[in-house]
Amino acid sequence: MSVDAVQSPEWWAIASGLFGGLALFLFGLDLMTAALKAVAGDRLRTVLARLTVNRFAAVISGAAVTAVIQSSSITTVLVVSFISSGLLSLSQSVGVILGANIGTTVTAQIIAFKVTKLSMMMIGGGFAVMFLSKRGTLRHHGRGALGLGLVFLGMTVMSDAMAPLREYPPFLDWMTRMEHPALGILAAAAFTGLVQSSSATTGVVIAMASQGLVSLSAGIALILGANVGTCITAMLAAIGKPRAAVRAALVHILFNLLGVLIWFGLIDWLAALTVWMSPSSPEFVGVDRLAAETPRQIANAHTAFNIANTLIFLPFASVLAAIAERLVPDRPLSEEDAIRARLDDSLLDSPALALGEARRQITRVGERAIAMLEAAAPAMLSGAEDQLDAVEEMDRAVDTAHADLIDYLGRVSQRSLTPDETVDLIQLMDTCNAFESIGDVIETDLVRRGRERLEDGVTVSPATAQLIREFHESVVQACRDAVGAFEENDPARAARVVARKQSLNELADRAARHQAERLVQPESGRIAAYAIETDMIEGLRRVFYYAKRIAHQVPAIRRREPVG
Repeated sequence: MSVDAVQSPEWWAIASGLFGGLALFLFGLDLMTAALKAVAGDRLRTVLARLTVNRFAAVISGAAVTAVIQSSSITTVLVVSFISSGLLSLSQSVGVILGANIGTTVTAQIIAFKVTKLSMMMIGGGFAVMFLSKRGTLRHHGRGALGLGLVFLGMTVMSDAMAPLREYPPFLDWMTRMEHPALGILAAAAFTGLVQSSSATTGVVIAMASQGLVSLSAGIALILGANVGTCITAMLAAIGKPRAAVRAALVHILFNLLGVLIWFGLIDWLAALTVWMSPSSPEFVGVDRLAAETPRQIANAHTAFNIANTLIFLPFASVLAAIAERLVPDRPLSEEDAIRARLDDSLLDSPALALGEARRQITRVGERAIAMLEAAAPAMLSGAEDQLDAVEEMDRAVDTAHADLIDYLGRVSQRSLTPDETVDLIQLMDTCNAFESIGDVIETDLVRRGRERLEDGVTVSPATAQLIREFHESVVQACRDAVGAFEENDPARAARVVARKQSLNELADRAARHQAERLVQPESGRIAAYAIETDMIEGLRRVFYYAKRIAHQVPAIRRREPVG
């Protein structure tokens, strides 16, 4: 029969069904990912932090986290935040990145089990839970079920749309060309780069396989192409991100590209292995058998490919990290630029993760404020003009970081927050404001008193300077404890800050008695010195007030005594 004699299928119906189903698939995947991030975000961070003690544990944790949220990019964002905070080296994080590729194969496995008949029940049930429930967590679960149902529905729509192509020889001839690995890889890479989702490409391939349109060898080539195409997504996602994020994306790209190169000539061998490990359907023949067996085989090949590559490259984790660091060297960043770079907008859809990142960066602002406080004492007591200028300059960095953090937290507040997340948000904003206020007190009170000392030619006596230093050291330690209590949610350290009030009052009384005794001494400029020294003590007391305010934000002691 000639090609002309073959009845042409309704291309508009096929195209609308294919792209409409793909839209449902991607929308459902996005809904499911957002819901799971919202429900499990903070716990996923804890899992990653605890299970990256060695390379194999890192692979398992990366696979587990990605399997839950179905987003290797979010797993990579978590890893980048750990690298930026010094909790992980790039070499240690490679295992998590490799494991993330294994986790992304879960979608293909679920789809290949042909549970698409549950789609309408999941959509209806998820919708009902999402709109009828008043609890935020339950609504997220409903949204996740709705999203998964839409993924299944999208697969059904795509599969049904392509059914007429089973009897259209020109299309079957074209698909036969996909048996050539290079063509299959290029086609899938281009499609993945276009839709920005390797899971979508995998879904389309399995949908075609369920109609018997794709052989196993062609399906494997297309899956390899999806792994190449997802590198485009990784590169685009890394644009404008911190160096740690670019390096993590580069490790992901190297892993995928090298893995495809290794298996390019071994597709037939991988196909044979997959046939051996997958269930068969001898009761069917021809296209029907292909449709029954190939979806499961392609999903298994996808998983086997990523597991094998992980085992191959894991021993060379340090080599991959070294290549990434060589290709993307560090560039110096100011403290405020570093904080701004780490406030990743991609975390905003998961408030728990966004709040966790904000907490780490607020801690950095607190450490900056402590460094400013430490430099303030020698500058105000005996420093020259340039020392006072340097302390004042440090406050600009604190102010800039504070503005960025408050803006970021404001955007987090516009998301759907649970009651606990709302409490955390309020604590973070109040603590960030307190650190900024510490910087302002140092600049407006302590630095100004230092300038008045220079202008009036006042010399602080050794005995008075020693008292002020003791007071200053106690306030510095209170601030350190406040930062530690905030960072670790440590009620013991918070309580130490509050308990320091009595000893500081005693030091202030000693200083007041000493200054009163010196006030009556016949020394020139004694009144001016007295005013400056008294203001220095008062400024330090104000710093302690904010340290105590931060300590009172720790939940375990929040209700025990008033802030004042």
